[in-house]
Amino acid sequence: MIQIPCPWCGPRNVTEFHHYGPSATRPSVADTTVEGWHRYLYFRANPLGPVEESWYHAAGCRRFVAVVRDTHSNQITPAEGAER
Repeated sequence: MIQIPCPWCGPRNVTEFHHYGPSATRPSVADTTVEGWHRYLYFRANPLGPVEESWYHAAGCRRFVAVVRDTHSNQITPAEGAER
């Protein structure tokens, strides 16, 4: 079972959260081509190793939680500087 360390509620089961993943910078509407939008919407990096991610605690405090998840082992730790 994967547990996510919520700073407000304590460790909780992953089923209480919605995964938002790593944030991607939205391209400028005025300057982006169709190809640029296509890349933004459909192509994401798929790194192997630690990735900083956002999770939303939907079944708990209803706050966003920043964690570092190792995509190889699914080990989850609080992100550096995350609220306590």
